[in-house]
Amino acid sequence: MTRKMLNKVPEVTLFFWVIKIMCTTVGETAADYLNDNLGFGLTNTTYVTGGLLAVLLIVQFQLRRYVPVAYWAVVVVISVFGTLITDNLTDGHNVALTTTTPIFAVILAVVFGVWYAVERTLSIHTIVTTRREAFYWLAILFTFALGTAAGDLLAEKADLGYAVSIAIFGGAIAAVTFAHYVFKMNAILSFWLAYILTRPLGASIGDEMSQKSHKYGGLGLGTTGTSYIFLGCILALVAYLTITRKDQSASLTAT
Repeated sequence: MTRKMLNKVPEVTLFFWVIKIMCTTVGETAADYLNDNLGFGLTNTTYVTGGLLAVLLIVQFQLRRYVPVAYWAVVVVISVFGTLITDNLTDGHNVALTTTTPIFAVILAVVFGVWYAVERTLSIHTIVTTRREAFYWLAILFTFALGTAAGDLLAEKADLGYAVSIAIFGGAIAAVTFAHYVFKMNAILSFWLAYILTRPLGASIGDEMSQKSHKYGGLGLGTTGTSYIFLGCILALVAYLTITRKDQSASLTAT
């Protein structure tokens, strides 16, 4: 579990955040697309997505450096699977969002606590062993599950609607960014807070674009169109980064 390798995570640039938010949007809309539009059903969608995620993680763990296509493929699918964890609990087992949200928050806190106790760091700039990468992806999974539950809780259960939720979570990310650059909030804490908040932001964006509700709002583009739009944008940006290596550290671009 301590095999050394080059850092497996891209540099945190504007490209990183743009693709991350689009991945979270796809996580929301693609789960609905597979479940409802293609008729897979919640259980079968979970099995298919879980199997695909397992295959992609095997590929990712075999690599010894950051490869944009492999990395972002995992993020896209893990965003869908994280969404499905919450959906299975809320829709399949009738567990309230007011219950799943704090539960996922506690689980994520435990993951971070164990990660730090074992590795003494939560920095994404040091994902250079298999064990650290395992902690990293486990944390990512539960940020998606937590973000889905929190986003749905705010948008629907609190009756605020999708557009208001976008404003709230976007404002929260802006506040974290301001605290980091102006008040010098710890960089690792700032990153993970922003990472968690991008999930409900992306989910709210996905719902705003795909849904059409008199109560919650939305543009009514449908889950199919919204999923394809964002997947196309993700593919274009990942292809650009693969060619230019603009999201790779100097040590990577020199190899």
